[in-house]
Amino acid sequence: MSAGRYAPSPTGQLHLGNLRTALLAWLFARSTDREVLLRIEDLDRVRSGAEAQQLIELQAMGLSWDAPPVRQSDRTGLYDQALALLDEHGLIYECYCSRKDIAEAASAPHPDPSLPPGAYPGTCRNLTEAERSQRRTERPAALRINAARAAGPAAGTGPVHEVTDLLHGPVSATVDDFVVRRNDGTYAYNLAVVVDDLHQGVHQVVRGDDLLTSTPRQDWLAQLWSRLSGLPGPATEYAHVPLVLNEEGQRLAKRDGSVTLEDLGVIDDDAIDTERAHAVRARLLESLGLPGDSLEAALEAFDPSALPRDPWIFRGL
Repeated sequence: MSAGRYAPSPTGQLHLGNLRTALLAWLFARSTDREVLLRIEDLDRVRSGAEAQQLIELQAMGLSWDAPPVRQSDRTGLYDQALALLDEHGLIYECYCSRKDIAEAASAPHPDPSLPPGAYPGTCRNLTEAERSQRRTERPAALRINAARAAGPAAGTGPVHEVTDLLHGPVSATVDDFVVRRNDGTYAYNLAVVVDDLHQGVHQVVRGDDLLTSTPRQDWLAQLWSRLSGLPGPATEYAHVPLVLNEEGQRLAKRDGSVTLEDLGVIDDDAIDTERAHAVRARLLESLGLPGDSLEAALEAFDPSALPRDPWIFRGL
């Protein structure tokens, strides 16, 4: 069965912007008769106790899931298999560039006009084995995908890939040779999220619109890996929802005052104040033009085409 998902990173308490996106992910999935999954994206920075706290915060919002949460840290075997498959087809190469190297290449007098600003220029793509052996003594290698080779000789450069977002319409971007495993051995988000979504049957991705620009490369990789692995191809529905900003127009953060359920007195020592939780949830739903009485009432009134397209400026509850 097709599913939607919410996928927080356990780096700290969820703030109101995170919770608003979680509510939207739940509403999108339920309104389209999809299962709702929870995935803990814990490959990178993790704060002790944050996962358990986030589960309580989501519970306070009344959100339910159709399967137990999964953790990316338990799924590295799947990422190993995906990487091996790409490597088997000659689509992986070692990269020794630092961020400084990439920035300097981008500011060179004659950058590759086919690549967007900040894209990887392919510096390490065609190193000889002798050159790679030398570089290995200087710096651990990250692994990148050879997008041009994956696209085939006719492309010559990285492919241009387009997705259609429910709120933003068509979005296209040139796919560069992005990192799939960092030089510390950690799998990159762009690989892990694609593998997870394919294995979990996730065909609806709802998340903040700050991630919109990375979506074409992820969708491109999903289609490539599906073709190579024989897994059913994705027909993913994307909805990148507006963020919550502070009064200065910046992304909401802890420094903006009472922006978490703990700050607002909803959760105290893991105990949930149900009345306050309902009040906060009502305010979040109302900011989306939905009735705040209950999740059921919001679901009945939910219409993606009527959702606000602009960020919600948070001025307190």
